[in-house]
Amino acid sequence: MRSIHVISMAAVMIGALMLLGSAAFLRAEDSAPSTQPAESALGFTMNDIDGHPVELSKYTGQVVLMVNVASKCGNTPQYEGLEAMYQKYKDQGLVILGFPANNFGHQEPGSNEQIKDFCQSTYNVKFPMFSKISVKGEDIAPLYQFLTHQQTTPQPAGEITWNFEKFLIGRDGKVIARFSPRTQPSDPKIVEAIEAQLGTP
Repeated sequence: MRSIHVISMAAVMIGALMLLGSAAFLRAEDSAPSTQPAESALGFTMNDIDGHPVELSKYTGQVVLMVNVASKCGNTPQYEGLEAMYQKYKDQGLVILGFPANNFGHQEPGSNEQIKDFCQSTYNVKFPMFSKISVKGEDIAPLYQFLTHQQTTPQPAGEITWNFEKFLIGRDGKVIARFSPRTQPSDPKIVEAIEAQLGTP
């Protein structure tokens, strides 16, 4: 009888250990990062140029142009065109978001404070600027991982190619179009795409 009791207790203990193991596995599985792309380009929280967290969902319902920017690039004068576009269309629902990045030619070496001062003093930038991030490579920001993902971005998808690449985001947070770094903000392709999203006659 004693042996039967010992065997029964052992069976109960083994069962309990198996249950605990299963629970631990489920907890680990639940905490694992998702490999699925986010559903919206506005589903991220980013720090603004002053270091304050901003939920991009606040821009839901607006047409958004996201641009990775740099202060010492041949494309840097595009700040002027971007600001002009922002001033022209902001009352109709356009917002431009600038994301400084030092990924290309080390052309954004300064601190967030220096970048902010440069943008305001040189180009009188009024559209929202964010803290410096990485837009490609192993330390790519999740937002830009989303923007360059094959499943979420119109062709051409893939890595950012240089400073001032532009992504047009619809009012629902979906990526509508992508424009090359050399495409000027005043280019008819960009203007027409933005006006179509804004419903401008």
